[in-house]
Amino acid sequence: MENSNVAFGKVLASLRQSARLSQEELAERADIHRTYVSQVERGLKSPTLIVLFRLASALETTPSRILKQVEAKVSL
Repeated sequence: MENSNVAFGKVLASLRQSARLSQEELAERADIHRTYVSQVERGLKSPTLIVLFRLASALETTPSRILKQVEAKVSL
């Protein structure tokens, strides 16, 4: 069982790497700061709903697809 922030961070990092984006590129596309992307990927920060939607859009996916992957990593 993983912490939900850690699970979200791993999913985000995996999706970002699959899209061949740097943290800086993802941050720019999502209109958030690069250090915030780093903190989310390391499980130190929990994104707001608005940030989730921005990240999903930047990764050309949906928030529900991201959350489904996170849900699979976390035992609720």
